[in-house]
Amino acid sequence: MTRQDFEDLFARRQRGLAGRDAIALASLHSEDCVLESPTAGGTVRGRQAIEDVYRAWFVAFPDATFTADEPLLIDGDRVAQRLTIAGTDTGGFLGLPATGKAFRMPLVVLCTFADNQIAHERRIYDFTGLLIQIGVLKAKPVA
Repeated sequence: MTRQDFEDLFARRQRGLAGRDAIALASLHSEDCVLESPTAGGTVRGRQAIEDVYRAWFVAFPDATFTADEPLLIDGDRVAQRLTIAGTDTGGFLGLPATGKAFRMPLVVLCTFADNQIAHERRIYDFTGLLIQIGVLKAKPVA
């Protein structure tokens, strides 16, 4: 894939995120893609499972915004993207009742491509920090 191909694919991904279109987002992944994400329970495999992960995010945080913070980093068949996610837990997260609390966190997405599709994706973010922000976990402030 060329740099332009990667940029076009990530532009489609951004439109899918903005439109909360789990089907369109999952279609960017290969049928046997592997996704590593804390909210996916670790690792999921396959386009349908990845669609389910997107859908769970959109249900839990229906107002979520995904802002690309920097240009893509591209090296061969690998792409890194840094985003900021912000939203409110109004739909209930991971089967828990909605807290109505807002969150904001940085996210790094690392993707490996094969045959013009995402073959492996790893999402790196502060999962514990997210849970604290939305009130699922409690933490004492540092004095």
